[in-house]
Amino acid sequence: MKQSVLILCTGNSCRSQMAEGFLQSFDPELEVFSAGTKPAEAVHPTAVAVMQEAGIDIRGYRPKSVEEFTSKPFDWVVTVCDGARETCPLFTGEVKQRQHIGFDDPAEADGSREEVLAVFRRVRDEIREGFRSFYNAMQTGV
Repeated sequence: MKQSVLILCTGNSCRSQMAEGFLQSFDPELEVFSAGTKPAEAVHPTAVAVMQEAGIDIRGYRPKSVEEFTSKPFDWVVTVCDGARETCPLFTGEVKQRQHIGFDDPAEADGSREEVLAVFRRVRDEIREGFRSFYNAMQTGV
């Protein structure tokens, strides 16, 4: 049976978008969506760039409001930032299981272009590892 996953963050511009890209790449049969409690205007261009480095194209992704998904049932709702974790109980849709996998917000990085890229790459790699573990646990029912 096809499982559905909603990944929640506050802005839906970096972490949740990268997580959606990775999780979809692990299993194209999954229904994966991401949304924000306060969605940004656009996906962060540096998130798009570092995902392209990882071989995943998220250029067509857009920030979406969690409100778009409240009528859809999900097997999993995964929060990736503490702000979304706090408002996650307000998600009124049908959810079988909830999970929190927290990551630093790379959009808050400052410094030179290379320093900012380094933060985005670190968070991207942490998201890949965190969601690989989540996916493996999903498959084994652990």
